[in-house]
Amino acid sequence: MKLLKGILLPALLLASSPFAAAEKDDGPAIEANPFTTQIESILYFDDSAVVLATEYGTGKVYRSENAGKDWEPAKDIATFLIVKNPFDNKVAVALGEEKHWITYNQGESWRTFTLEGPVTIFGAPISFHASDNKKIIINTLETCRGPACIGKSYYTEDGFKTDPMRLRDDRKMCQWARGSVGFLTESDKHKNRILCIVRGKFSEDSDKFRLLMSDDYFKNEEEPLIAGRAVSGMANMASVKGYLVVAAKSERSSELALYVTKDTDVWHRAEFGEGRIEEDAYTILESTNYSIQVDVMTSEYAEVGSLYTSNSNGTYFTKNIDHTNRNKRGYVDFEKIANIQGIVLVNVVDNWKDTSVLARKKLKSKISFDDGRTFESLKVGDKNLHLHSVTNLHNSGRVFSSPAPGIVMGVGNTGEYLGDYTDGDLYVSDDAGLTWKLALQEAHKYEFGDQGSILVAIYDEGETDKIMYSLNHGKDWAKKELPGGKIRARELTTVPDSTSLNFILYGTRRKDGEVGHVLFRIGFDNMHERTCTKDDFETWFVKKDGDEEPSCIMGHKQKFQRRKADANCFIKKEFKDPEPEFQPCDCDEIRDYECDFNFKPEWTEEGKKCIPSRALELPEGACKGSAKTYKGSSGWRKIPGNQCKGSTKKDQEVERDCDEEDKTPKDDKPNSTPQPFKGSRFLGYYYLERGVHSEGDDETVVVLTSEREAWITHDHGKTWKVAVDQEIVAIYPHQYNNDVVYFLTATDKVWYSLDRGRKDSIHSFKTPQMPNTQLLQIMQFHPNTKHKDWIIWLGGQNCGVNDPQCHTVASVSRNNGGSWDTLLPYVKKCAFVWREVGRDVDEKLIFCEQHAKEEMGAPLELIASQDWFETKDVKFKSVVEFATMSEFIIVATKGEDGTSLKLDASLDGKIFADARFPPKFQVDHQTAYTVLDSSTHSVFLHVTVNPRKGQEYGSIIKSNSNGTSYVLSLSGVNRNTAGYVDFEKMQGIEGVALANVVSNIKDVDEGEKKIKKTMITHNDGADWEYLEVQGSPDVKYPCDIRDKDNGCSLHLHGYTERQDPRETYSSPTAVGVALGVGNVGASLGPIGEASTFITTDAGVHWKLVKEGNYAWEFGDQGSVIVIVKRNADTKELLYSLDLGDTWMTYKFNPHAIRVEAITTVPSDTSLNFLIWGKDETGLVAINVDFSNMKSFERQCDLNENDHNSDDYTTWIPEHPLSGDLQCLFGHVAEYHRKKPGKNCYNGNRFEQLHGVARNCTCTRRDYECDYNFERLTGGTCKKIEGLELPDPKDVCKQKGVTEYWDITGYRKIPISTCTGGAEMDRTSSVHPCPGHEPEFKNKHGVSGFGLLMAIVIPFTVAGGIGYYVWRNWDGKFGRIRLGDSSSRFDSGSPWISWPVAAISGLVAVVAAVPLLIGSLWRAVSSRFGGYGGRTYTSRSSFARGRGDYAVVDPDEGELLGDESDEEV
Repeated sequence: MKLLKGILLPALLLASSPFAAAEKDDGPAIEANPFTTQIESILYFDDSAVVLATEYGTGKVYRSENAGKDWEPAKDIATFLIVKNPFDNKVAVALGEEKHWITYNQGESWRTFTLEGPVTIFGAPISFHASDNKKIIINTLETCRGPACIGKSYYTEDGFKTDPMRLRDDRKMCQWARGSVGFLTESDKHKNRILCIVRGKFSEDSDKFRLLMSDDYFKNEEEPLIAGRAVSGMANMASVKGYLVVAAKSERSSELALYVTKDTDVWHRAEFGEGRIEEDAYTILESTNYSIQVDVMTSEYAEVGSLYTSNSNGTYFTKNIDHTNRNKRGYVDFEKIANIQGIVLVNVVDNWKDTSVLARKKLKSKISFDDGRTFESLKVGDKNLHLHSVTNLHNSGRVFSSPAPGIVMGVGNTGEYLGDYTDGDLYVSDDAGLTWKLALQEAHKYEFGDQGSILVAIYDEGETDKIMYSLNHGKDWAKKELPGGKIRARELTTVPDSTSLNFILYGTRRKDGEVGHVLFRIGFDNMHERTCTKDDFETWFVKKDGDEEPSCIMGHKQKFQRRKADANCFIKKEFKDPEPEFQPCDCDEIRDYECDFNFKPEWTEEGKKCIPSRALELPEGACKGSAKTYKGSSGWRKIPGNQCKGSTKKDQEVERDCDEEDKTPKDDKPNSTPQPFKGSRFLGYYYLERGVHSEGDDETVVVLTSEREAWITHDHGKTWKVAVDQEIVAIYPHQYNNDVVYFLTATDKVWYSLDRGRKDSIHSFKTPQMPNTQLLQIMQFHPNTKHKDWIIWLGGQNCGVNDPQCHTVASVSRNNGGSWDTLLPYVKKCAFVWREVGRDVDEKLIFCEQHAKEEMGAPLELIASQDWFETKDVKFKSVVEFATMSEFIIVATKGEDGTSLKLDASLDGKIFADARFPPKFQVDHQTAYTVLDSSTHSVFLHVTVNPRKGQEYGSIIKSNSNGTSYVLSLSGVNRNTAGYVDFEKMQGIEGVALANVVSNIKDVDEGEKKIKKTMITHNDGADWEYLEVQGSPDVKYPCDIRDKDNGCSLHLHGYTERQDPRETYSSPTAVGVALGVGNVGASLGPIGEASTFITTDAGVHWKLVKEGNYAWEFGDQGSVIVIVKRNADTKELLYSLDLGDTWMTYKFNPHAIRVEAITTVPSDTSLNFLIWGKDETGLVAINVDFSNMKSFERQCDLNENDHNSDDYTTWIPEHPLSGDLQCLFGHVAEYHRKKPGKNCYNGNRFEQLHGVARNCTCTRRDYECDYNFERLTGGTCKKIEGLELPDPKDVCKQKGVTEYWDITGYRKIPISTCTGGAEMDRTSSVHPCPGHEPEFKNKHGVSGFGLLMAIVIPFTVAGGIGYYVWRNWDGKFGRIRLGDSSSRFDSGSPWISWPVAAISGLVAVVAAVPLLIGSLWRAVSSRFGGYGGRTYTSRSSFARGRGDYAVVDPDEGELLGDESDEEV
């Protein structure tokens, strides 16, 4: 099949009758058909003389039955694309804008069908079934939300005789399992199987996309299991030969994993050794029946890759050659010589180290005759030859070869490197590329015919009036003039299998300033009337190094019968491909073997070895008694499909160690490994957590000590090494990509790694200026992992000692520091605004806060640009701060009076709307506010009411879904001087948050000490209550814990008192489990008298763990919980394997140390922990490893469909104030939890939410008070006196709204999924929107029966209602009192399409790491406390994935709104 890749045929419009110029035996016959307009494609049906041409612009189709000699228009067809069925040469589909057509007779007739909407333009629009030409999947245009595009797919089983049926409406892509040649086509199973990549169960985030399979058009479906688990993050899918490959991407990583199957039942992860697959950085190439070829990009800037070849099941890939040439579109200079196994042509980049944009690639051509094991240069005599390849196409179809045995052509030049195409000549080889010779001077288009008996070429550097042809393998060439004069050749083509005597040439010619178009049919059937006989053929094969026998590939030799070069005849076997002859070879240990199942390749100095990839299954009776060895596999197997004869040593069993097979854990307790460090304190430590789909098994941590030494570990602290042999003053992990980290020096040199510091991957670049000295955030990163190398650098200009000209300069690099462009001077902050979901903004959009008139200290302006500030747009003046949180962009400015604070919010960075604060909120601009969270389609703001030092508190207000209208959630919430707020969301669970409130506000306002109490919400801030403690016979409390509402509840020390602001109560993967330090009583007591408590039901009930102040961490998604005494000398820790029911002690160090913190990977999926502390000699970090315990001897078995047969159960959270306890946010959610007593580990992070058991009816708990309403005791929402209500008709301005309700005082919590029931926002009258009265009447009109029901039924239930009111009336008129009920969603819920924001704090500016020059650093660094001023986007996760939340430097006071009194 010819692929018209990258070629736009400037095409043709049929004119009047053709004229001919043909002379018998005097060269080929040439008929010319003049055209007046272009067509955009010429398409041959395989093994036929039928050709279709498509007219450009109108989409008209023309058909020829005689290889282009005559053309007839097809009736009533207007198409922009014709797609052939690759499995049936009579079937094609013509796609139009509204109508589409299908043919089953090569275009002789067409059948019309329609779809709902246009077809996709993002991927393959059609998937044909390989075995049934009536079964077709067709995909419509997707709707894109960020990089995630979702569309609909349809299918037909009758070739569109009937209307296509809906397959899915939530897919990224769909295809038949039997969708490629060789995949399942020789099997009887899965005849109807379809595979689709679809959106996640509860999220549209791309990292939640799933792969689903179905055999009945998704009436039933299943998710394939890979290593026992379903895999999320599916990004792409492709079929190649007998393999199906899917790519999956991890969150916060650009690395991909490829998963391969040969039957859709068994899947393997493809391993690339030291190679690394990244999104948009790999190309699956033309492959074989026994291996997959993949080119992996190794340098994005130089567009260079490495070529890999897989073993037979696609599991392990071996690198063939480095520095392959590729382009931005992913095309690679790679081609297999057609019809001959083992021969590959590639181009490599000789100057691959030069990544400069201006650098010209120096390309060299290489060829392999042994399936890519070795490569050599192409030769013309003793000169090297270099040929233009796939990245520089000048014709359709294959570049060099055709099915004609051994005949290869190409355009290029001899010399050191490949030159320009127009400086090239045409070269030919008739021995499959072994030797080459000059065919024609200058560049030519070329084609093959009659199985290589005919070669045709035409000049391709300008106009010409002739074609050239050769009948003896390119030794000699003759010319034939074209009728009508000179043309510019645009396309030369023939049937895909190159067996025809006819060719089609398309060209343009200019006359009198106009462009005409000509389509030539070139026929050779009149030249040689004789058909070749047996004596005209020779046996041909590739002779390598003078061998008289062909090379062995896959255990056999390959020979062909082809026409002798000088035979005066034509083969004339149109549409019959030449068939090779195979002869088996003797088996070769190197060539014919690969690693056996359960073994993987390892390369050593001695060569390739096969080592066990996991514990091997022992043969029956092996390793019994005292036996130390057994007879087992050599680790090798003959490649499946290999036809070699005989056997080798690799077929024989070998002696294997019994110990090699026993990999099960043996210990009853964890192990520990200490590591001492020099210095007085740790300035910062950060996890570079490997993505779920990332290659390797490392757990990487980087740490910076007060000695300015940066250390790195890849085994979670068991072994350490110095990361950079230079003084480092700050470490910047990439905020959005866990693989990337930067080590900043006190100069303009920055060290970095794009691979978590592995494999000597730490390199350096220079920055345009020294780091700024204003303590501002120095580096900002792009949130799209595709642009992980886009960096904004905030440096300092003229910043010598006390230099008054010192100012900041923002610069941007789009190649990871390779080059820099200046953005703006005199800025405070610049940031990329794009987010994956929630915002429709340009990826290049940047917001900067710049000082007016370019004067440091002047008021700030918010400036936006989408072209790197070539042009700019001033959005706001007198800016206090801007913040980007989840889907919202929030800007704080000073009001016109110069004292008040004004807030604006945007979802797209273009249109901003005023934020309406609740009544009575007049926010002075000196009063800080803190953006706490915006992950549940609402913004939580803490507005400081009392800003006096040591007496800070404020109110939490919550926005509507576009961030513009706020209502009060909770008053008197505690805040500290640094701006941190005692507010924290429980991760992974819906709508649960804890906050500390100041209970003695009046006393505090008069200077008294704050008295704090802890409250919890289970419906996202609509209702709050005190924490309930469970009693225990051996624990006595100072009050009656049954009366939590009257002075006896649990109170926890919150965010404002934490030594490390990255710590959290809860874990993103141990759903519903949280720990805290506090006390039971009327209020929060001193931390020195506190105890440690735990909840396992999302905060409904709490119980005592241990008296005293303990630090805690979660491991293996809650399988193990570790606590250790904080701020005390200790050598022991406590751990629980049953969610805190029982605790065991472990001595982690021979002597006591002062513990500062305990940490693990941000996802809490590891069984390793690090304890950070000090002893008498200095700093120490101690690894504690639980992985070798018997309790974790295997991976847990998860069966989503039947928990009775696996290691999990479902846990349903409850709402303590709801009538239906299980309803949260309008539904009953079920989560996975490991069953007690199961000796297994969870392993990689998986979807904790199992599913939704049911939706609930609406109750009061699904609603909050509307704008200008306030909540009263008992939950009633009452209009605030003296305030006017907004016009309810305003909702009609929204798209699709046809009716509105009068305002009731209630609004539905944005993420509640409840339906029916007590719809508090619809208890009033409903009205039609202007212009929608007729449809409103049709919808709400009352029939006679309806009127009867409306009258009769209310009377029948009146008595019941009266009784209910009598029982529940509180004696007050004028307001509605309702019973309590349900729900709301949490930030970490998979239901929310935005990331978890599990912490409170300031969104203001991410605090800058102070980078001062030379000795100034030590003088200033003390201002930053124990972590060097590093800002954290999360808490105990070490800036890795636990929240979209930013903090500000406490000394700078740069809270949003906490500014000095500047004149505006």
